[in-house]
Amino acid sequence: MALPKMIKIRQHFHAPAVENIEATVAAEIRKPEIAWRIQPGQRIAITAGSRGIANISRIIAAVAAEIKSYGAHPFIVPAMGSHGGATAEGQIEVLESLGVTEEKCGAPVISSMDVVEIGQTQSGTAVYMDRHASEADGVVLVARIKLHTDFKSPVGIESGLTKMAAIGLGKHKQALLLHSYGVPGIRDIMPEVGKVVIESGRIVFGLGIVENAVEQTSILEAIEPDRINEREQALLLASAAMYPKLPTDELDILIVDEIGKNHSGTGMDTNIIGRMRIQGEAEPVSPRIKYVIAGDLSEESHGNALGIGLADLTTTRLVDKIDRKIMNENVITSTFLSRASVPITLDND
Repeated sequence: MALPKMIKIRQHFHAPAVENIEATVAAEIRKPEIAWRIQPGQRIAITAGSRGIANISRIIAAVAAEIKSYGAHPFIVPAMGSHGGATAEGQIEVLESLGVTEEKCGAPVISSMDVVEIGQTQSGTAVYMDRHASEADGVVLVARIKLHTDFKSPVGIESGLTKMAAIGLGKHKQALLLHSYGVPGIRDIMPEVGKVVIESGRIVFGLGIVENAVEQTSILEAIEPDRINEREQALLLASAAMYPKLPTDELDILIVDEIGKNHSGTGMDTNIIGRMRIQGEAEPVSPRIKYVIAGDLSEESHGNALGIGLADLTTTRLVDKIDRKIMNENVITSTFLSRASVPITLDND
């Protein structure tokens, strides 16, 4: 059978990038409105999430080094909700796969699923925080600011510092509570929970990260707590302006070589493929793809194939890598169960 004619397409994206990660982080923290917040002798927690953020180990290492230069003592807390199988050991493994270790970052990693309640939202939702972070003298939020893969926010707060404060630091307990409300829980209640954390007096500053379309670090900005809401909205717009997209709105077949939690919280970015698969929520109108094929699962996902349900076909190669206990813990917490439904499985590509 003759193969159809294939046409190669090269996309060009606006992709400004930070040239010197360490120098930029240091300069941001040395801004007068940030620097005074770090005092000698303080123990300061630095959040580290589960996403495959470009240069994340270098960024966290630079934050830790700068904190040390003020005579304070940094440590790293895994801040990733229910990821890593919702266990302290699993979350350390996730960070290790991303290069976030004591050796590389110059600060100990202290992992626990224990949380303490630090307050409530105005509507009465309990607000939790990682126990070790709550016992520190302060917390530095480090997070990538980007479009969320489950919702579009009416207030301009999606995936970023506020989500890190709410679900990241709140661990499995907060993730389970917010996701129990479905999309309204993470779209509407999550910003309220994050606001309580940010206004609690425990946050030293936030370091917002924005990436360009080719996943390079484009913006690094240290933000004082009372400006996080304002700046996060602006940085979300900056991220959206650089967001990658497919070169056409109509496709018969999309082959995704590799899915994974390091690529997107949903394995495949719903903003790019135009599929949500959330019961009761409308699907995006663009792009329109008849069939999505998922070819493989990243090693960094540690068997968590959440997002496989966004595909129509997959391979034995991918399915054999699934750790159902880890994947099920994550997807059941999210309540979006169809995203873990394994589609038709074929022997090979």
